[in-house]
Amino acid sequence: MKKIILFFLVVFSFGDIKVATAGNVAFAIKDLAKEFYKETHIKITPIIGSSGKLTAQIQRGAPYDVFLSANMKYPNYLYLNHKAITKPKVYAKGKLVLFSKKGIKSLDDILNAKKIAIANPKTAPYGKATVEYLKNKKLYNKLKNRFIIASNISTTFSYAMKVTNYGFVAKSLLFKFPKLNNKYHFIELENLYSPIKQGVVLLSNNPQAKKFYKFLFSKQAKRIFLKYGYDIN
Repeated sequence: MKKIILFFLVVFSFGDIKVATAGNVAFAIKDLAKEFYKETHIKITPIIGSSGKLTAQIQRGAPYDVFLSANMKYPNYLYLNHKAITKPKVYAKGKLVLFSKKGIKSLDDILNAKKIAIANPKTAPYGKATVEYLKNKKLYNKLKNRFIIASNISTTFSYAMKVTNYGFVAKSLLFKFPKLNNKYHFIELENLYSPIKQGVVLLSNNPQAKKFYKFLFSKQAKRIFLKYGYDIN
């Protein structure tokens, strides 16, 4: 245990604020960091990973200051186990899209897909939303044998790009491609799944971290979340 904590202290001793960040926020966090630095001249160091793995690291003593999760489950767990200072608060709501490297006009196109990438519905909020959506569309039983299950939403997107050609992914991840051209396509899906509420908790008493936590609910931050495809209502 001591070796693990020492490792984290050495690796993340640089930078003012250590922000554990869910994979679907990987692109938005860059703009958030830039805007926050512009206002405060305080730098942040994002540590990108799946919410579950980041939670495990925090449990083991990783010295992160703020945790941006992909759901409310993990922040709640940390708060109830006295690893978070603040109660979980929703900073944004994620949106689910169907992505394809091929042309796609409607959801019906997926009926011809041989393989479909989805995040693990047991552990990943976007995977859970995918299953819920497909069940509400009466398509789950038709498609379930074609699923390629990924451990998290970032890996799901990678599978869709390299293996399956189709995948249910977070809209925020599409911003790896500022302009989707003839090579990449997606369709937005109806809200036939429970809202993907993404929660944040403050993990330390670092005054600079408290400023960043507060910044996440500012007008500037809300504009950035909207830019990256999130719902902030």
